[in-house]
Amino acid sequence: MQARGEPSPLYEPAGGPWDEDPDSFTVGLPLEDTALALPADLLDTLRSWSLSGPPHDERGLTATQRLARHLGPSWAVRYWEERRRTVKWVCWGCDRLHWERDSHGAPPHPVDITVEGEFKYGPLRSDGFGDFFPDDPAAALDLSDGLVADLYTWAKGIDDTLNLELRDREDGKNDAEWERLFREGSALAQRLAHELGPSRTVTYKGLANGGLAAITSVSRRGGRQV
Repeated sequence: MQARGEPSPLYEPAGGPWDEDPDSFTVGLPLEDTALALPADLLDTLRSWSLSGPPHDERGLTATQRLARHLGPSWAVRYWEERRRTVKWVCWGCDRLHWERDSHGAPPHPVDITVEGEFKYGPLRSDGFGDFFPDDPAAALDLSDGLVADLYTWAKGIDDTLNLELRDREDGKNDAEWERLFREGSALAQRLAHELGPSRTVTYKGLANGGLAAITSVSRRGGRQV
């Protein structure tokens, strides 16, 4: 990341992705590149800052940190500090600048996220992270208030429906509700993948308590099924 008065401040190394020589970052990367999947407001911010050229200001660092969060661990982002004439890695998880490329050694937040409805469990889970709720600060998902609320409501709906089944003990009575919750979970997983963007994988595994018909496995990155 460096503002050079051009439409995009993004540059890739001419020698390949593992070339860390700052002087090799000469291949321009358009902001419209579909692999970046930048939201419109971030794209506009980056373009405006880039066209302003040096000297850099705080807008550049803030935009770079936001870019790193958006791209996640699948991309490595470096920031050129004009004032100090140094280049550092920007961590997608903690927003800090580091001299080393992988200072944490492992992603600080969950990268592969599963959406699964299960009685008395959070609606999200990840290997090594366990189950959790969408506004858990340790997960650093930064989701919209609407999606957070809807995931909570969905999880509560699963608890309520299973409690009714345990109370009534009547086969098939809640089949329609389980089907509705299954479809709702799929839609929520798609929304989650869209908000998280291509940096994280979201897999929908259905309902653990809804019978075999409610079990599935569909993975997405951003708006693309993988």
